[in-house]
Formats: sequence, structure tokens, C-alpha cells
Amino acid sequence: MRANIMDGPNRTTMKENGVVPPHLPARSVVWIIAASSFAFAVIQLDVTIVNVALARISADFGATVADLQWVIDAYTLGFAALLLSAGVVVDRLGSKRVFVAGFVGFAAASLACGLAPSPGFLNATRAIQGIGAALLVPSSLAILNDACAHDARLRARAIGIWTAAGGVAIAAGPVVGGLLLTGLGWRSIFLVNIPICALGLTLTLRCVPPTQRDKEKQRSFDFTGQALAIVALTAFIAAIIEARPLGITHPMVAAGSLLALAAGAVFIAVEARTASPMLPLYFFRLPGFTPAIVFGVLANCTYYGIIFVLSLYLQKAVGYSTVQAGLAFLPLTGTFIASNIASGWMAGRIGSRAPMILGGLIGAVGYGLLDRLGGRSTFIDMLPGFILIPAGMGLAVPAMTTAILSSVDRARSGTASAVLNAARQVGGAIGVAAFGALVSGVTAERIISGLNIAALTSAALLIIATIIALFVRSKE
Repeated sequence: MRANIMDGPNRTTMKENGVVPPHLPARSVVWIIAASSFAFAVIQLDVTIVNVALARISADFGATVADLQWVIDAYTLGFAALLLSAGVVVDRLGSKRVFVAGFVGFAAASLACGLAPSPGFLNATRAIQGIGAALLVPSSLAILNDACAHDARLRARAIGIWTAAGGVAIAAGPVVGGLLLTGLGWRSIFLVNIPICALGLTLTLRCVPPTQRDKEKQRSFDFTGQALAIVALTAFIAAIIEARPLGITHPMVAAGSLLALAAGAVFIAVEARTASPMLPLYFFRLPGFTPAIVFGVLANCTYYGIIFVLSLYLQKAVGYSTVQAGLAFLPLTGTFIASNIASGWMAGRIGSRAPMILGGLIGAVGYGLLDRLGGRSTFIDMLPGFILIPAGMGLAVPAMTTAILSSVDRARSGTASAVLNAARQVGGAIGVAAFGALVSGVTAERIISGLNIAALTSAALLIIATIIALFVRSKE
């Protein structure tokens, strides 16, 4: 097994920034991949598992619709707003330290969520969960990049497994949530994170070597850039979130949008002039970087938006129970596993562009098939779309991530992965807000009509993403 994993034809000894990456035993690499995958899985699980618990939370607390919306959105806001800063912290302090801090913070916030005495307290601790997630994502990818730095094929496969863990968690969230609600109540959906984090933290402390960032530690923090990035992302995400209930012309939404634009413009100007920028703008001139970022925004916009609409469709238009709706998403889980692993295999052999293009086309067909669904559709009618969508996304997303990491220096992998995931979170928030507006009437007819429009829109956006993937050039 060691020979198969560690001794491929692309095996090289790399030296970047004066640091030689350690050549780890195959067994250690396996456990490092497992620890990173646990991190991404617990992060993605909390994206979807909470949806099925909203009614129970409302009943316990007497929460308003706005309170329930922020149970979901506070997590997204904390996650997206801190991702860029977290990426810089990873590159400066080392991925292992930040990874450990992320696990501890996420577990502590999950415990606080499970013990929350009020909606306001729950929303605040959900935001802290998001901050923990922001620390975990770039550090987990940087750890994978370090562990597999000697072998491009191994890195592609590792990213495929990492992405599969997250994809499975997203798809399994409604199922796990429904089962936990039935037996243990809504607080259990947060408490279940604690043993997952404990297992990931144990593997990290035992198997992940200390990361070296000798030259990065000498760089000063770009405090101005980080503050501007947080303001811009927070204002933009908040404006997107509030656009659905308040309308795009509401003063709060307009003010948030203007603040985001102003902070973003100043951020770019500052980053172009500072000696140690938090976001090196030359990233966007690197082969494959910008097309992969745009692809990620469009992919998340379509997938997160469709999953949100489908959750309403299954329960409000078709009449599924909470558990039945969760089980209906099971085909997404198995397909994600297979396609993510296939993506790592393809990217390791023929590069990132081909699986991105193929995945985009397959996903677009899957979205298009959802346009046929109506109030009397059976699960068999839904199944082709439920298989093709994760098949396409599962092929494309790991390859896209590999393209990003392979286009930058290894010492900048934390920042690069943070840029990608911040962009994807923005895309996901846009998708939920835009597609959610299509089904805002809550009647079965409005939900079905909104689903059909969202399906065709998603298919068109993914075709655009596929065309953009033609411009991906990576150094694999």
C-alpha cells in the first residue's frame, strides 16, 4: 500500500521558501486526510442539519420567522466574513495550530448552541460556530497540501476524499437531523458535533506534524486589509440575507450593499499598495485561479439554492414528512462519494479542466430535469436529477479546488483556499436568497413554479461555469 500511495511517477522533492516538506509515511497521510475530512464534514453538516429543526426551535422559544432565519444565516455570516482573515492566520502561524483552534472553537460553540436559553443566544453562538468553521476550512486544505506536496496525484485524490466528506455531510444533514429530532430533540443536532470534533482533534494532535512557515512568520499582519475585508464581506452577506424578507429597495439592504461596495473598493486599493497584503492581487493573474474562483461561485449558487428550494418542495408541495424529505436526499450522498473519488483520480491523471467541464455538463443536465417536477411527481421522477446533480458537482468541485491549490505557492495555500471558500460562501448565500425569493409565497403552486424557474436558471448558470472552465490552466 505504501508503494501505491507514496511512490507514484510524480513523486518529487519540493523546496519552497526555504522549507522542505516532510515526506510522511503512507499511514500518517491516511490519518491526516481523515482528520481534514472530519473537519470539512462537521462544517458542511451544520449547513443543512439545522433546516429540519426550525419548527421545533420555534415551538420551544416562540421564535419569529426572522429569528429562525438568523439561526441559519448567522452561521453563514460568521463563516464567510472571517474566511479571508483565517487564511492569512494559517499562512502566518501554521496550519496545525489554527486547525486545532478551529476544532476547539467549533466544539465549544456547538455545546453552547445545544444549551441555548433563547433565540438571541442561539444566533450568537451560531455565529461563533461560523468563526470556528472559517478557521477549519483553510487550515484543513493547507494541511492536505503540505502532506501531499511531493505527489500531485496524491493531492488530487486527497482533495477528492475531503470534498466527498463535505458533500456527504450536506446530503446527510436532513436525514441525520430528522432522526435526531425524532428521538432526542432539536438540541441534539448541535451536540452531535462534539464527538466528531473530538475525533478529528485527536487525529490531528497525534498524526499531523507541526507546520513550518519560517518566512511567513516574519511578515506583518495587514490589519487594514483584514478589517476592510471583514466589513465588505459582512455587509454584502447581510444585505443578501435581508434582501429576501425586506426587499432589495429597503434602506437597510441598500445601505449594506453600498457599504460592501465602498469597503471592497478601498480594500482593493489598499492591497495593491501594501508591502504585505492579506490577499495578493497577483493571484488573479495566475493560470487557472480566476476561472476556478468564478466556477466555484456559480456552482455554490446553484447547488445551495436548489437544495433550499427542494427542501420546501418535498415537504410543502409533495407532502413528505421531515424524515421522508431527509431520506429523499440519500441518493445525493452515495453519488457524491463516487463522483468525488472519481474526480480525484481524473485530476491526478489528466488535470483539473476535464473533470470540471464534464461535471458542469452533467450537473446542468441534472438541474434541467428538475424542471419537469410537479405536485404529483413521484420519487422516481425526482431520482434522475437527484443522481446527476451530485454526480456533476462531485466531479467538478474537487478538481476546481485542486486547480486553485496547484496555481499558488504552497506557503500561500491557506490564503488561496480561503479566497475560494469565501467566494463559494458568497455564491451560496446569493443562491439561497435569489431562489428563496422565487418560493416566498409558501403555497404549493408558488413553490413548484419557483422550483421550475430555479432549475432552468441553475442549468444555464452551470453551462456558463462550464464555458469558464475551458480557461482553467493549472500547474499539476
